[in-house]
Amino acid sequence: MAASRTRNPQSVLFACAFNSVRSPMAESLLQQMFPHALYVRSAGVKKGELDPFAIAVMAELGQDISKHKPVTFEELEDWEGLNFDLIVTLSPEAHHKALDLTRTLAADVEYWPTHDPTTTEGSREQKLAAYREVCDTLSMRIRRRFSKVPAASG
Repeated sequence: MAASRTRNPQSVLFACAFNSVRSPMAESLLQQMFPHALYVRSAGVKKGELDPFAIAVMAELGQDISKHKPVTFEELEDWEGLNFDLIVTLSPEAHHKALDLTRTLAADVEYWPTHDPTTTEGSREQKLAAYREVCDTLSMRIRRRFSKVPAASG
């Protein structure tokens, strides 16, 4: 049986390979859905560059991630610590890293295998479609996973 902390985390870290597409999308989506109920950040196993297609797809939803600065787990730990109730991993590399970290951290880890849209070939429209699909999948999973989060009053 899952602990109540797992059901209603107060702080969530989304993690993927480079913190340039999937995890910043997920971070923005969760913050938009529950702006005051949760502390949300994202990180990558390696440092990447923010992806322009990710920025474009999130802008279609009215969310601006253009100022997101990709960070690694190590940078995040140095800056603010890794004090998260839940780490949601979106890539195999991030999942292995999170499992390694939770040997010494009291955080739950959930693996949400998420397609990497940067590998999509084709026209700009075909690439954007792949990013939109990732965004839609993340949005659905986030809504389903965090729907029981109590809204903060204010």
